[in-house]
Amino acid sequence: MKVTVFGSGYVGLVTGVCLAEVGNDVVCVDIDESKIDKLNNGIIPIYEPGLDEIVKANMQAGRLRFTTDIKEGVDHGVFQFIAVGTPPDEDGSADLQYVLAVAKSIAEHMTEYKVVVDKSTVPVGTADKVKETIIATQSKLGTQVDFDVVSNPEFLKEGAAIDDFMKPDRIIVGTDNPRTAELLKVLYAPFNRSHERVITMDIRSAELTKYAANAMLATKISFMNELSNLAELLGADIEHVRNGIGSDSRIGYSFIYPGCGYGGSCFPKDVKALERTAHQVGYSAELLSAVENVNDRQKQVLVEKVNRHYNNNVEGKTFALWGLSFKPRTDDMREAPSRVVLEALIDAGATINAFDPEAMEEAQRIYGDNSGLNLMNSPEAAVENVDALIIVTEWKNFMSPDFDMLNAKLKDKVIFDGRNLYQPAIVERFGLKYYAIGRGRN
Repeated sequence: MKVTVFGSGYVGLVTGVCLAEVGNDVVCVDIDESKIDKLNNGIIPIYEPGLDEIVKANMQAGRLRFTTDIKEGVDHGVFQFIAVGTPPDEDGSADLQYVLAVAKSIAEHMTEYKVVVDKSTVPVGTADKVKETIIATQSKLGTQVDFDVVSNPEFLKEGAAIDDFMKPDRIIVGTDNPRTAELLKVLYAPFNRSHERVITMDIRSAELTKYAANAMLATKISFMNELSNLAELLGADIEHVRNGIGSDSRIGYSFIYPGCGYGGSCFPKDVKALERTAHQVGYSAELLSAVENVNDRQKQVLVEKVNRHYNNNVEGKTFALWGLSFKPRTDDMREAPSRVVLEALIDAGATINAFDPEAMEEAQRIYGDNSGLNLMNSPEAAVENVDALIIVTEWKNFMSPDFDMLNAKLKDKVIFDGRNLYQPAIVERFGLKYYAIGRGRN
């Protein structure tokens, strides 16, 4: 099938390349000439495991190409995927200007039937706005071309996006036209072979499903973080509690790991947007507000532990910081807890020696030549001539460190662990003071 994807960011690029991988003829359109030039030269603008290889293979096979030509994109595909950004507006609601701009462009150029697919994460009612925009644009142009609008939200985890697309848990299709549902089922048939994964529903329910999923996962994280703070005050170990409740099949082990807060491009933005949507219809979503507030507070927990240990005086101290990305297997630092930690300590007069396996270029882009931040080329280099170690992201290569080396390198022989990577008794056996999340009174 011929498919056009508007937007070559995280969602658009993964969507386009995965559809090309199963044999479709895909054109990705983006107005960012620099990004398109890089993609056409084999330079992938984001880090995602496996993405580089699959993009290059499908470009070489002629199934995937990139362009800034909007008309070419509209002419090409029966399916017109909208996968552009929906950044938070000043009030926390999703900004739809890019989504509606694409809808307008499709209307201006289409000459035959199109299925317009909302792939971006958008508020309930967006498909109606897309439809209205296309109809209004056609009316101004004096044209009348048949089309349908579908909600087909993405459920991609950064760091596992290719697998998530190729082997999805579910494929949500929101439409009010049975014919369109069948077309989407044909498009997604290669991802649907072992058992039926396509779930069809009305458009508004599909739009709400995406927000509901992310809000539920964020709720689980904030709930465990709330419990971790309580566990510390009670002298309990949250890791024991996690195992105790995770063994209950009704709860499970996913997303119940305590830590120093969630980040990224999805959970923070989507919780705020859903809360704002509720407000717009006159409903006070108190749980969503609490999830967001707990997360904001949790990002301060490591800073509070550091300040408590140093009696609120870290001026002149140097800290190694392991982990900058908001989670492993990505270079994404949007809303990352690391940013809260390093900015607070630098503002208090400390110096940070940071290392991350993938996010060093992103950190350089964000912070430039900040005199309080040194970007190091390895975990070992980061702990040279520092007072203490702070762990913010649970990368695998941080999970089994040389504790003898850390004892020798860390002047104050202390570790602040925001992801509970180690057993406290083992760390302390090496003569190191260990502060974790929710593991007794510390």
